[in-house]
Amino acid sequence: MSKQASAWTRRDFVKAVGAGVVVPLAAYDASARAVPGTNPVRAWGPTVDDRKLKIGVIGCGGRGTGSAIQALRADSNTVLWAMGDVLPDRLAGSLKGITDELGDAAASRVDVPEDRRFLGFDSYQKVIDSGVDVVLLTTYPAFRPLHLKAAVEAGKHCFAEKPVAVDAPGVRSVLESTALAKKKNLGLVVGFCWRYNDGMRGVYEQVNGGALGEITSVYTNYLTGTLAKRPRQPEWSDLEFQLRNWWHFTWISGDHIVEQAVHSIDRLMWATGDRLPLRVVCLGGRAARSGPEHGHVFDHFSAIYEYEGGMRTFHSCRQMDGCPSDNTDYIYGTRGSAVVNGWVPTFSVRDVGGKEVWKYSGRTDRDMYQTEHDEFFASIRAGTPINDGQRGANSTMMAVMARMAAYTGQTVSWERAMNSKEELVPASLAFGDMPVPPVPVPGVTKFL
Repeated sequence: MSKQASAWTRRDFVKAVGAGVVVPLAAYDASARAVPGTNPVRAWGPTVDDRKLKIGVIGCGGRGTGSAIQALRADSNTVLWAMGDVLPDRLAGSLKGITDELGDAAASRVDVPEDRRFLGFDSYQKVIDSGVDVVLLTTYPAFRPLHLKAAVEAGKHCFAEKPVAVDAPGVRSVLESTALAKKKNLGLVVGFCWRYNDGMRGVYEQVNGGALGEITSVYTNYLTGTLAKRPRQPEWSDLEFQLRNWWHFTWISGDHIVEQAVHSIDRLMWATGDRLPLRVVCLGGRAARSGPEHGHVFDHFSAIYEYEGGMRTFHSCRQMDGCPSDNTDYIYGTRGSAVVNGWVPTFSVRDVGGKEVWKYSGRTDRDMYQTEHDEFFASIRAGTPINDGQRGANSTMMAVMARMAAYTGQTVSWERAMNSKEELVPASLAFGDMPVPPVPVPGVTKFL
């Protein structure tokens, strides 16, 4: 972190947003887009950058593999140039998966020889320095701020998977990188993929456009089963064991409210016009997890956000097996309500009497993951690269402050959360011993 970062307030965020960090996606003509996978180099508007764009992947898990395929399909004049990861099998598996998926096209679209396959905790820098134009930051969330900082300072366009950080120092670093990317006219797209879903865009356009009147409350949830856990192997060090079970360790993932449920918290923000809360109260705990593979994270959270004027919004998330799953957003206003569920899907607006007055009827054939890359690369080509890093940092911080409140049992204000000195990510890492912190206890665990 830069030493100049001192006290961040809600006013700082509002001022930054007002400065135009976020490029409205509505500025692009969706009807002009070609079929995903066949997009020409000349996409929307006059082509400013018609080079063959070299892509580097940093973090070769499932999301890195998918993101690389989507990036290659988004623009026909791109090539996969370099890859980096801390675990050899992940890199090898990802490269094979990408090559197999592209089939015959892989011969001209995948150019990653042995000397551009980098391993280790410094592999991110080697990918950045390999001559790439665009980097896909899809490694563990703990490393996102460091990797983003290095990429932006080197002048690279970035796709950064959500969340963008796991703690407040990380969020502050991302804000600095976002501002620098804007100054350098670099693209920075954060992987809040539901913002690129056609149905979601349709219903939230209604919500933000006044169809419900003044928004009075929002409730979102993310209720699922437990994510995968991998039994420890004799050859794994403590650190490797944790990396291979990263969802279950707060320092790597931020806990599931930050790593997974942040999608629903991002939509909660979307429903309010991306307003920032004054404070949050959050209940949480660990009732159905046990064993070393489950690390020290919670398995349920329930957050209440309070805003200027007294409005409150609510979010609940749970990872427990044997319980019902749900991922519905409920939005209430003075003139009606909306029910939103991308899984079903449901995109519906009702009047105060409960009668449906609007239902999404547009396109349903586009994949939102592909769309975010289509629009990202098209904006680079047009010379007006999308930069939604500010919004991505806001949504991440909304989730982080709720985790802080749940772990400590305290009411946490936006200012207090943003100025937290708690750094979850170790200053240096090496494969070896890595003690697991105790499970947080509300009322005992201290706010830092």
